Amino acid sequence: MAIIFNGVSHVYGEGSPFKRVAINNINLHIKKGEFIGIIGHTGSGKSTLIQHFNGLLKPTEGEVIILGKNLNDKELSLKEIRQKVGLVFQYPEHQLFETTIFKDVAFGPENMGLSKEEVDKRVREALEMVGIGEDMYDKSPFDLSGGQKRRVAIAGVLAMKPEILILDEPTAGLDPRGRDEILGQIQKLHKSLGITVILVSHSMEDIAKLVDRIIVMYKGRIALDGSPAKVFKNDKELEKMGLAAPQIMYIMKALRKKGLEVPVDVLTVEEGAKAIAALLKSQK
Repeated sequence: MAIIFNGVSHVYGEGSPFKRVAINNINLHIKKGEFIGIIGHTGSGKSTLIQHFNGLLKPTEGEVIILGKNLNDKELSLKEIRQKVGLVFQYPEHQLFETTIFKDVAFGPENMGLSKEEVDKRVREALEMVGIGEDMYDKSPFDLSGGQKRRVAIAGVLAMKPEILILDEPTAGLDPRGRDEILGQIQKLHKSLGITVILVSHSMEDIAKLVDRIIVMYKGRIALDGSPAKVFKNDKELEKMGLAAPQIMYIMKALRKKGLEVPVDVLTVEEGAKAIAALLKSQK
């Protein structure tokens, strides 16, 4: 298993008047190589949950086991955990600071104490993975587009060769082109590297298109957990939590009410378009 939570709770401000239970009695198993989507309304506990995945937070109660290491173990090296679990925060480009793209991506591997040759190799591999060519190595990261900055920030994490990659709202604030670039790269990375990928997003469409399994957080607990088809079937329950199914599902249901024999369990625009095209073809 990549990640195991056994009865995990986390309380902020414990013992003070500002005490707040952020996650409550979470039991969770994530297998190696899974592509997981995490969704939930603001304040549902998503951020607190993922910060336990690389030891930024430790549980108030229960145990968190990451790649076989228990976070409650006093002998545990958190540095070792964080090298194996890459966390890309929302707006990661705000963390770019070096004068060139190459130097920025090299920062993590250099701090791992690797040889110059190994650092160079990792930087080149990581930048190639996210689609940044050699002609851009000496450019300032601050001269890039939003989508390119985001890709450089992801490369900085990939250069450390994590076994688990966590992305917190990786498309936030990007234009449609930048958004498609990032999502395409994430999908490609999962397929080519086979690592565990955990994607936190507010976009039901992105989640439906990419992940194998969805975890829905609500009021600090896991409300739903299953395949996209299984989770989005509960659209009424999701709406009560301030969420929704992908828009295409509502469109297909509306068409069905109008008498058109279309499937209502489609999750992506592409699936919906194919279903409508097939219906139109059959009626000719």
